[in-house]
Amino acid sequence: MTAIACIILAAGRSTRMGVANKLLVDVGGEPMVRRVAEAALASRARPVLVVTGHQAAEVGRALAGLDVTLVANPDYAAGLSSSLRAGLGALPAGCDGALVMLGDMPEIGSAHIDRLLDAFAPGAIIVPVHEGRRGNPVLWAAAHFAEMDQLDGDAGARRLFARHADQVREIDVGTTAIFADIDTPEALAELKAREGSR
Repeated sequence: MTAIACIILAAGRSTRMGVANKLLVDVGGEPMVRRVAEAALASRARPVLVVTGHQAAEVGRALAGLDVTLVANPDYAAGLSSSLRAGLGALPAGCDGALVMLGDMPEIGSAHIDRLLDAFAPGAIIVPVHEGRRGNPVLWAAAHFAEMDQLDGDAGARRLFARHADQVREIDVGTTAIFADIDTPEALAELKAREGSR
C-alpha cells in the first residue's frame, strides 16, 4: 500500500496579516490551522505533520486533541524552505510521497487532497490546477525529497517544477481553493464573505 504523508507548513510570522498569527484567526468557529489539519486528517494521507515556529505553543494548543505530529522549526525566520526541510526530516522511513500543505489555506478539503493522492505515481510531482493555473497543495514523490532538502529561502519547492517538467502531472480539482491563501486582512474578509454566503 502506498504511504503518503502530509506536511502542513505552519511556522510563518504573518507579517502581511497585521495580527500576531494568522493561523490562529477564527475561521468558521475554529482556528484556521486547526481547520487545515482537520481536512488533512479527513483525507487518506498519513501521518499528518505540522511544522511550527512562530508562536509554536499557541499553534500547538490550537491543534490539541488532533492526531497530528508537531515538528518544531527553530529556524522558521529563515523562510519557508527551512520549514519544508524540518517536515521532510521528520517523515517516517518508508514514505512514498508527501503532500505539502500551507497552514493558511483553509478552503482545501479532504476530497481535494484525496484526488491528488489518487493521481500519485512513483517519481511524480502532482500539482492541482484550475482554469489552467497551478496552486497548492503539491504532492511530491519521495524521489524528490533529497533535492527539496537542499532548498533555501522563501521560494519553496516550486522551482523544481521546471527542472522536472516531465514528471509534473497536473490534476484539475475544479476549485479556486487551491489559490486561496489567507495572508492579508483583505483575503480574510473575502474568505469570511464566501463562508457567509454558503
